[in-house]
Amino acid sequence: MTHLLEKETPFYFSKECIEAFNTLKKNLTEAPILIAPDWNEPFELMCDASDFALGAVLGQRHEKHFRPIHYASKTMNKAESRYTTTEKEMLAVVYAFEKFRSYLVMNKCTVYTDHSALKYLFAKKDSKARLLRWVLLLQEFDFDVVDTKGAENLAADHLSRLENPHENELDPKEINEKFPLETLSSIAVLDASTPWFADIANYHAGNFVIKGMSTQQKRKFFKDVKHYFWEDPFLFKICADQVIRRCVFGKEAHDILMACHDGPTGGHHGANYTARKVFDSGFFWPTIYKDAHELVKNCNSCQRQGKISQRDEMPQNSIQVCEIFDVWGIDFMGPFPSSKGNKYILNLVSAKDQHVINI
Repeated sequence: MTHLLEKETPFYFSKECIEAFNTLKKNLTEAPILIAPDWNEPFELMCDASDFALGAVLGQRHEKHFRPIHYASKTMNKAESRYTTTEKEMLAVVYAFEKFRSYLVMNKCTVYTDHSALKYLFAKKDSKARLLRWVLLLQEFDFDVVDTKGAENLAADHLSRLENPHENELDPKEINEKFPLETLSSIAVLDASTPWFADIANYHAGNFVIKGMSTQQKRKFFKDVKHYFWEDPFLFKICADQVIRRCVFGKEAHDILMACHDGPTGGHHGANYTARKVFDSGFFWPTIYKDAHELVKNCNSCQRQGKISQRDEMPQNSIQVCEIFDVWGIDFMGPFPSSKGNKYILNLVSAKDQHVINI
C-alpha cells in the first residue's frame, strides 16, 4: 500500500493491497491479549515519563516476543511535574515497582528505559537526597536497567502521554515513596518458644525456605546455612575454629550457662571465661557473650566478691609542700573610683599562712 503513494505510480488496488489493508485494520481495531505470568521466567518492565504523566508496561518474553501482562499510567501532580527529567524518569520506575510489587518481589526483572542516566544512577554516591531515597527503596528488588531507544518503547511512551485531568479527583492516592516496612532488613522478635535456628533447621531437615525474604536476606541466608548440618533431632554448626557444636536455645542455653558459671565445675569466673567454657562444652548460640556478661553482672556472689581495682579508687589531689613566702598568688584589679589619686589594686596572697598584702 505504501507503493501506491509514490510519485507517478498508477493507483491499482491489487489483491495484496486488500490483504494488507485487512491485516492493518485488524491490528488497529483489536486490543492486545494480556497473558498470565509465568513465575519461572523473568519479568520485563518498560517505563517512561513525559512532562505530565507516567507510563509502565509489565510483560514477559515468549518465543522472543514481548507479551504484556499489565498496563499502568498516572498523571503527575503539580509538584511532580516540576521535577527534573531524571527525577521524572526515576519516579516512573518507582511508580511501576509499587504498582506491580506483587509480581516483581523476589523475582528477577529487567527495566527498559529511554533515559540512559538511570543506568548509572544506582552506582552514583552524590545524587540528590530524593534520588538516593528512591535508590534505597528499590534495593528490595532484583533487577537490571537497560537503556533502549524511544522508538522501541512505544507502549510506555504512549501511556505517559495519556493526560487525565480528573484522575487525581477520582483516585487521589499518591505514589508511595516511603519504605513499605519500617523494620526492613531488621531482625524480627521471635516467640519465646521458637528457636533462633528454626529457618536453618527447616531448610536442612525438610528443604524448606520461608517466603517473603528479600534478595539480600536470601543471599545472607544461603551464605550462613552452609555452616550448619542436621543430625536428627539436633542441629549442629561448624564454627570458625572448625569444631562442631550443637545449637541450643531458650531455657537449655540458660541452664548450660549457669552450669558453666556457678555449677560444680564453675567457679564464678568472668564473662569471657564463662563463654569459653560453654564453647569447650560443645554448645553454641549467637548471643553467648552477651548472655554471659548479663549473668555475671546479675550474679549476687560475683558482685559481693572481687578485688578493688584502681578504677574503683577515690581520686585524690596531691598536696604541695612549701615554706612561708615560697608561693604567692598575685592579682591585679581596677580601675576603681579615684581615692587619693589611686585607681588600681595589686593583691598579693601567701599560699602558706594566707598573708594578704594590698597595694
